[in-house]
Amino acid sequence: MIYPATCMLVWAAALTSGLAQSPVSRKQFDVAAVKLNTSEDRHFEFHNLPGGNLTATGVTLKMLLMRAYSIQSFQVSGGPDWINIARWDIRAKTEGVDGRLPRDEFGKMLRALMEDRFQLKVHRETREMPVYALLVAKTGPKLTLHAGESKPGQLDRGWLSFNKSGTAALASELSLQMGRMVIDKTELTGDYDFELHWTPEPGQGSPEAFGLPPEPSDAPEPADTNGLTIFTALPQQLGLRLESQKGPVEILVIDHVEKASEN
Repeated sequence: MIYPATCMLVWAAALTSGLAQSPVSRKQFDVAAVKLNTSEDRHFEFHNLPGGNLTATGVTLKMLLMRAYSIQSFQVSGGPDWINIARWDIRAKTEGVDGRLPRDEFGKMLRALMEDRFQLKVHRETREMPVYALLVAKTGPKLTLHAGESKPGQLDRGWLSFNKSGTAALASELSLQMGRMVIDKTELTGDYDFELHWTPEPGQGSPEAFGLPPEPSDAPEPADTNGLTIFTALPQQLGLRLESQKGPVEILVIDHVEKASEN
């Protein structure tokens, strides 16, 4: 299954930090409406819009947590099952803002919205967990230095494409696919254009990794493109490898949360 809106979410998060900043520091949206989405359509959208506005359709609370705290799905611990399943439509506005809110400020305001409307209370912990280190393979890197115009990245199960991007961004996307923190230890500092193709194993790149509800039980499995696992594809195609290690991972623990009352 292709997740075009998920791609938009991931890459919008990476781009927001470079957008025009508001001269006034905000703590919360001036107006916010939250409504339970009861449609059977699995479509979702999430936009940090100019003017300091937020529009979201069909998003889960887990997805909001990932966006607000800049974390992966596996870094969220606790909470009832509905945070992964129930979908919400949100419209929030801010007065007196030119351009889009900076990523950090937008995240703080989104956290404040969840605290107000979902009665969210959380704390952070650091746990020793299995991780992957992204390393240069013995053959050396096979990355192409960026040349030409920048284009948005694209992502599907078993395929990703980067343009003018570094290995840290690759590690972040691999974390989504692997369901485990991937730490960039390549020491490569360039901007690269590259693609990676592999055959996903069960669970890799699942909707849950993106904070989406699980796929229906009758959803088709991804087509077999070349039979390569991600562990084989990385060295062959990019000259990189994954090594299983253990390391500290920051976890966001949900202490309390309630379904939002509609308004």
